[in-house]
Amino acid sequence: MKSMLMMKDITKSFTQGKEEIHALKKINLDVKQGEFISIIGPSGSGKSTFLTISGGLQQPTSGDIRINDISFSNLSEKERAKLRFKEIGFILQSSNLIPFLTIKEQFYLVNKVNKEKRDDAKVDELLHSLDIEHLKNKYPKDLSGGERQRVAIGRALFNDPNLILADEPTASLDTEHAYEVVKLLVKEAHEKQKATVMVTHDHRMIKWSDRVFEMQDGELVETKDF
Repeated sequence: MKSMLMMKDITKSFTQGKEEIHALKKINLDVKQGEFISIIGPSGSGKSTFLTISGGLQQPTSGDIRINDISFSNLSEKERAKLRFKEIGFILQSSNLIPFLTIKEQFYLVNKVNKEKRDDAKVDELLHSLDIEHLKNKYPKDLSGGERQRVAIGRALFNDPNLILADEPTASLDTEHAYEVVKLLVKEAHEKQKATVMVTHDHRMIKWSDRVFEMQDGELVETKDF
């Protein structure tokens, strides 16, 4: 299987007062096409820094990151933004939907950014696969937490990215809806061959993972205990 996220000897350091903080310490990771991995760890362990660097939202202090075999290190900020938009789908803790747009309009906005015509057939097909086609004319306020996260997943998949990065996607959900969202992410990863990385503090959510890593004081360690 092809590597979709490759991190080699990634470090991230910054200064806080007179102290140098080593947020990430020589991270090495290879996430393949169709693979669902989870990263667990307490607050302050480096999970958020790891995710923002994985998505090219900030630069590492040292090391190399490759998305679909393209190195972020060699790109300008404009080129990085273009690569992010094309190759990466982000799913955040809150669904981050635009409140004054209907569900289908959330997707039309992506078409507009891409300077494409509205693709009704693609929107309907994606919403149908997520079992939320009946919600397409509703607004985010009319949806449950689990339904909003399904829409967020759909929007992340709409550009057909090769890599999905999910930051605590179940944090605001009850257990039933949280399980539903994680199983859906796993299904999409396996069936559509998306490399997917989920960062979570909830150990209950990792049992469907292909691999699990734990972030410990800036170091990433694979664990078999899940």
